Amino acid sequence: MKKLELRLAGSGGQGVILATVILAEAAVLSGLEAAQSQSYGPEARGGSCKAEVIISDERIGFTKVLKPSFLMALTQKALETYGHNLPEDCLVLIDESLEPLEDLKNHKVVQLPILRTAVEKVGKAMTANIVAVGAINELMKLTSREELKESVFMHIPKGTEALNGKALEEGIKLVEEMNV
Repeated sequence: MKKLELRLAGSGGQGVILATVILAEAAVLSGLEAAQSQSYGPEARGGSCKAEVIISDERIGFTKVLKPSFLMALTQKALETYGHNLPEDCLVLIDESLEPLEDLKNHKVVQLPILRTAVEKVGKAMTANIVAVGAINELMKLTSREELKESVFMHIPKGTEALNGKALEEGIKLVEEMNV
């Protein structure tokens, strides 16, 4: 595995920070190195939010994402903020509700119903981040499904395992069903 630099963005309250924590933990569980960082506006809930994780099989010296291998945007504002000047090999995942940017015409852009799946298939909008984690891992092949599930369960409130397990499976299914 080479070094992968992932940037997840959305609005505060969508769980993008937790998503990167889960991805980083899953990487560590599988014997890889990981570094996670985040930034968000003073509004926290509803304001812009960005979180990043670097995953590598070698020691990570610099912990900021410079050349994203992957970008996920859950809001149009996040896409407009972070969807420019990306390396050509950067895979971009956006929610189906977003309008792709002209800047991304030479990139592989995957649109999935992340937010709708959380509401309609899982039954809770707040599980969109776990749906996204399942889709991201399936797209990027970061770690095994078992290690990913273990990481999810380490970071969710007790008693929500069934709900979040369903969200994770639905995220995986989104990618499997679209043959991305």
